[in-house]
Amino acid sequence: MRVLTGRHPKGKNTPACGQTVTARYPWQVPDTHLTPPALPRRIAHLDMDAFYASVELLRYPQLKGLPVVIGGGRRKEDDLLGRLRLAYPDQDWSAEHLAEIPLAFFPRIAGYTGRGVITTATYAARTFGIGSAMGLMKAAKLCPEAILLPVDFDQYRHYSRTFKAIITEIAPLMENRGVDEVYIDFTEVPGGQRDGGRVLARLIQKTIFEATGLTCSVGVAPNKLIAKMASEFNKPNGISIVHEADLQTLIWPLACRKINGIGPKAEEKLQKHGIHTIGDLAARDPLWLKDNFGKAYGAWLHEAAWGRDDRPVSLESEPVSMSRETTFEKDLHAVRDRSELGRIFTRLCEQVAADLQRKGYEGKTIGIKLRYDNFQSVTRDQTLDVYTADAATIRQVAGQCLKRVDLSRRLRLLGVRVGSLVKQGTAPAAPTPYSETIGNSSFQVNEHGQTQLLFPLD
Repeated sequence: MRVLTGRHPKGKNTPACGQTVTARYPWQVPDTHLTPPALPRRIAHLDMDAFYASVELLRYPQLKGLPVVIGGGRRKEDDLLGRLRLAYPDQDWSAEHLAEIPLAFFPRIAGYTGRGVITTATYAARTFGIGSAMGLMKAAKLCPEAILLPVDFDQYRHYSRTFKAIITEIAPLMENRGVDEVYIDFTEVPGGQRDGGRVLARLIQKTIFEATGLTCSVGVAPNKLIAKMASEFNKPNGISIVHEADLQTLIWPLACRKINGIGPKAEEKLQKHGIHTIGDLAARDPLWLKDNFGKAYGAWLHEAAWGRDDRPVSLESEPVSMSRETTFEKDLHAVRDRSELGRIFTRLCEQVAADLQRKGYEGKTIGIKLRYDNFQSVTRDQTLDVYTADAATIRQVAGQCLKRVDLSRRLRLLGVRVGSLVKQGTAPAAPTPYSETIGNSSFQVNEHGQTQLLFPLD
């Protein structure tokens, strides 16, 4: 006679779980159907390597290993082929012959004087200090021989859809985080636990490369926060595995800025308090962090430093904001070019409003972004009591934000943003709607001595 604990699968004469059961005959022995222990959470962050540049190298393999920057105007392939036929009239040029273009034909950025900004750069270009969002004029000084290619968003979106479709065929729980990165829940996917997730990560890498010729880097960790940091450890084409026990050895030595959510201003403030690494941050008392960084942000800093993040992988990733911005062909001045800037400002507000309405969202945090002629950027925003997708309201509030920045300097970029988005019709009712008018308040003197809005309402 055997003494067992368990539960009968059909529930007949079933004792409570853990109760001793005496079996007279073999067929009376209950199956052990206790709930298995939960699998350790394994979350991956996959980031395509220099995505835009890598897509261009598929088209122009002769540029591999060379410093290449992507930026400036959008691609017009007909113009490219036309110039090729003029330069090399003896050859029959078509889209199938792009890999045969001589290196001498590609434009270099030496002497560039335009207003373009770099979207991305190859790893060879990055060794010269060139990076995303850098002005092409500055890049031209760092590496005059770098090759300049225009952007081709249609092609990038095509490859983005392709690699994401491959991922969901293997691991269906995927969160879209942009054109070139995703989060993936490995926890219950076959191979997702083997070697901490390395086996599944290698399979995804291999399948993407075989289908597209593109490489990616993957970080696998207990949560999204650490996985995103891990994906940067072994770029390009690397896999990094982090377990909970690795927090002190792999994560704490990193700079605080490596935590997604700590920006330049927060990093500067942390450093003023002698906090340089994530380990330094983890050592600080949570109450001290709340006192110095605010209750919510201070609490989050403590949790992040200790590697805690319970955010799930969301299959339907909702946008948190929508924005429009433009870089001017020449620097504009808030006073001398007021009329032109006013028109641009109105158009940006109308475009953001149209984007919101077309996609069915409204928001209540409205902000502006300026970039000065020295490439310094500033942002300001204001949160309303109600949600809106109305162009006039967006323009009015964004105009108030402009009162809080220095407008005595020349501008190279202007942007408008609406955040804190919700689906239209789902926002809770507010007790009092936003009703502040610009009117007389436009003549209040701000910290920069200005007495008028940059662009008053028409």
